[in-house]
Amino acid sequence: MKIDTHQHFWAYNQEEYSWMGPGMDSLRRDYLPPDLAPLLQSADVDATVSVQARQFLHESFWLLDLADQYPFIAGVVGWVDLRSPSVEDDLARLAAHRKFRGVRHVVHDEPDDRFMMRPDFARGIAALAKFRLTYDLLLFPRHITVAEELVRLFPNQPFVVDHIAKPLIKEHRLSPWDRDIRALAAFENVYCKLSGMVTEADWAHWKPGDFTQYLDTILESFGSKRVMVGSDWPVCTLAASYEEVIRIPTEYFHLLSSNEQADIWADNARRFYGLP
Repeated sequence: MKIDTHQHFWAYNQEEYSWMGPGMDSLRRDYLPPDLAPLLQSADVDATVSVQARQFLHESFWLLDLADQYPFIAGVVGWVDLRSPSVEDDLARLAAHRKFRGVRHVVHDEPDDRFMMRPDFARGIAALAKFRLTYDLLLFPRHITVAEELVRLFPNQPFVVDHIAKPLIKEHRLSPWDRDIRALAAFENVYCKLSGMVTEADWAHWKPGDFTQYLDTILESFGSKRVMVGSDWPVCTLAASYEEVIRIPTEYFHLLSSNEQADIWADNARRFYGLP
C-alpha cells in the first residue's frame, strides 16, 4: 500500500491564494479530487492526506467535506488559529470528524522567525493533545533550531517536518541544514515527510541524483520508522509530474527491505496520523 501524506486541493481565487508568486501561473486554476484520482491510480497510490493551503477555519471544514465525498482522502491536516482564545472549541468541532488528523500553520511566511515560540501559539500547540491531533512543521532551514525549542517543550506531541524543511537543493548546499535537521531528528516524537523537494531544486533541470545527499541525511537521521512520502501535488507540478515525484523515493528506497519500505510508504503514516 502507498499513502501520499501531503497533497493540496483548491478552488482558485486570487484573494485567498496570494502566496502563488511569479512563475506559478499554472497553479492559478482549480485543483480538485477528480484531477488527482487518475494520477493516484497510475502511480499505484492508494490514499492521501490532504493538507491546508489557506489559513482560514473554513478551509478545514471544506477539506473534510471533500474527504466525505472521496474515500481516497484518508486524513485531513487543516488550519486552526492556535493563538485564538477559542482554539479548544474550534479543535473540538473539527476533531469530531474522524478524518481530521492534524493542524498546520504556514510558519515560514511569518515575519517573526521565532513565531513558534510565542506564548499564545505554544498554548495552542498544548491544546492539540486533548484531541490526539498532530502538528505539521512548515519550515525554512533557518527555522529548524526554533522548531527544536518548540519540540523540547512538548515531548509527547507528534510533530512532522514538511518538505524536509526546504534545504537549498538548487544550490546543492547541505550545511547548516544537515546539522540542524539531525538535531531535530534526535527527538523521537518528530517525523519527516519526503515531499516538496522538486520545487526546491532547479525546476527545469533537476536530476534524481540532486536529491540523494538530502535523502541520505533524512534516512540516517530519522530512520525508516519516522519517514513518510508526500507529493506536494499540485505545487510539485511546477517542476515535475506526479509520477516523476513518486518515482524519486521509489527508486531511492528500492534496496531497503520490504518491511522498511512498507513503513515508509504506509505504516508510518498510519501510526503518525492514526489512519485506518
